[in-house]
Amino acid sequence: MMESTQPAHTMWPWRASVAVAALLGLAATPGAHAATPCQSFLGAKYQSATVTSAVSVPAGPLTLPNGTKVANAPAFCKLGILIAPTTDSTINVDLWMPSTTWNHRFLGMGNGGYAGDTQLFYPDMLFRLQSGYAVAETDLGTAPSAQSNGQSLIGHPQKWIDFGYRATHLMTTVSQQFVSAFYGKPASRSYFSGCSTGGQQALMEAQRYPADYDGILGGDPAQNRTHVHTSILWNYRQLFAKPDSQLTPTQIQLVTNSVVAACAAGSGGLASDPFLTDPRRCKWDPGVLQCKSATGTNCLNADQVNAVRALYNGPVDPRDGHQIFTGFVRGAENDGNFGLNNQQTQAEPEYDSLFYWVFGPSWNYRTFDFDQNMAEVDQLLAPILNANNADLKSFQQAGHKFLAYHGWADPLISPQDDIDYYLRAVANRGSYAATQSFYRLFMVPGLGHCYQGAGPNTFGGVLQPTAGGAAEPGLPTDPAHDALGALVQWVEKGVAPTKIIATKYNGDAVAGGVAMTRPLCPFPQVPHYKGVGPTTDAASFDCVVDDSTNNQTEAPEYLH
Repeated sequence: MMESTQPAHTMWPWRASVAVAALLGLAATPGAHAATPCQSFLGAKYQSATVTSAVSVPAGPLTLPNGTKVANAPAFCKLGILIAPTTDSTINVDLWMPSTTWNHRFLGMGNGGYAGDTQLFYPDMLFRLQSGYAVAETDLGTAPSAQSNGQSLIGHPQKWIDFGYRATHLMTTVSQQFVSAFYGKPASRSYFSGCSTGGQQALMEAQRYPADYDGILGGDPAQNRTHVHTSILWNYRQLFAKPDSQLTPTQIQLVTNSVVAACAAGSGGLASDPFLTDPRRCKWDPGVLQCKSATGTNCLNADQVNAVRALYNGPVDPRDGHQIFTGFVRGAENDGNFGLNNQQTQAEPEYDSLFYWVFGPSWNYRTFDFDQNMAEVDQLLAPILNANNADLKSFQQAGHKFLAYHGWADPLISPQDDIDYYLRAVANRGSYAATQSFYRLFMVPGLGHCYQGAGPNTFGGVLQPTAGGAAEPGLPTDPAHDALGALVQWVEKGVAPTKIIATKYNGDAVAGGVAMTRPLCPFPQVPHYKGVGPTTDAASFDCVVDDSTNNQTEAPEYLH
C-alpha cells in the first residue's frame, strides 16, 4: 500500500481531533478556535501516547530546567508525553504550545548524538516558541543515554528502531493531534528543524514519512550513520596508531594555520579569510610541515604526518581499498568542540556505542576489523539507522520543501558526505533545476559542526549551546538571515531561497557586535567577492557557480 503524500496539514481529518477532545472529556466543534485548558490534557491518551504532565506556564521571566534564563517568555502550555509503541519503547516528548501568540504552525525539532535528553535544546525550543510556533522535541526513546553515550541501548533492538526513525515520526503525529485538540483546529503548516542527529531525523522524515512535514530544515546530518561512527573510530585509531602519532594543541593549530594560509584564496574566498570557502579545492599535504631533523620544532614528525594524511583520506576497507566514508575536511583540525585535540583527550572513540550494540559490552575498539566487522555492523544497523535513500520523489510530489545546510569546517561529520548525498538526489531527479525546485543545499564556509567555527556561523540553524545564564538575545528572525524563515517563505509563498545571510559575531556572542556577514549560496554556488565594497559585508559578494568536481565518494556498498 502506497503511503499518502498529501500535505501534512490535510492529513488530520476533523474526526481525529474530535476523538482526542472526547478522550479529554471536551466538546470540540469544527469551528472552535479557543484553546483548551492546558491542565485538561493530563492523562489524555492518543494511540500509544499518554500525557504525563500538563503545566500552564505564565508569561514573564522563566528559568528552564537546564539553567537558561529568559526575561520575557510567552505564556504557553507545556505537555510531557510518553509514547510506547512496543513493550520495550519509552519515548519522551516535550510539546510546548503558546497560549495566545500561536502563528498557526507546528515545529518538530531534532536532537543530537544519542539523544536521551531534551533539556540541552530547550533554548532552541524557547526561541521558536517566542516566534509563535508550537514546538515539540523527543529524547528519541534512548533515555537514560547521554549525547555521546548510548551504552544503555545494548540488547534493546526496539530502542534502536525508535532512535533510528520511529520516535521522530510518532513525536510528529502525536504532537500534531494534541496541537489540534488544544487550539480546536490543526496547524496550518508543519515544519521540522534539526542538526547532526537532528539532520538525520530530517532526512529520515523526508524519505520514510514524506507526508509528515510541509518543510524540513536539516543541517550537518548523520544520515550515513553507521559510517559516520566508523569514521570517528578511524580517526581515533590513526591518532593513536603509534606512540608518536598524536599532535599537541600547538601542532594542531600549526596545521590549520598552514592549511588556511595555503588555501583560503584558492578555495574561492579571500586571502584574509581565517577559513576555507570550498575545501575540496585545497590539496594541502601535511608533508610540508615534516621536521627536517629529529630535534626540529614547530613541525610534525613522520608518524604525525602519516596520521594526518590518513584522516584526510578517510576510512577504507583494508581488503579491497573501498572508501567507507569521506575523509576529514582540511581546515577543521583546530575546532574546539570536535577537532583533533578533543578527539585525542577521549579514553576511547566518542560516539562508539552503536558498535557495542552489535558486538556486546565486551567489544574493544582496538580489535575492530574495518572489513569483516564493518559488514556485520551494516547488516544489523544500516537498515534502521542510515538515511541514504536519495529518491525523494514522494516528498517532491507532495509539494514539500527541504532546505539543507552543512558547515564546511565540520570535523565530526564530513561535509563531503552531504554533498555526495545531494549529488545522488540530483542524479535521481535528473537535473539541478528539478532538484532545486524542492531541495536546496547551502554549504557554510567556516562553520563547525552545527555551530561556532571561524566563519559566519549564525543564520538560524541552531543556537549556541548554553549551560546556564541568559539566553542569547537579538538573534535574527527575518527570512534573509534565518534559514527557517527562508524555508517558511519557500513553502508558503513559493519564494525559493537564492541566498541566506550569515553573521559572524565577535566572540560568537551577539553582545560582541558584528564582525562580518557573508551570503550562503545554494550548492553548487559559492560566495564570490565582487572586487569592490567592504569585505566584511555580504552585499559585496555574489553567488557564483563553483565548478569543482573533486568529490571523494563512498563505495556503493556503504550507501545503504
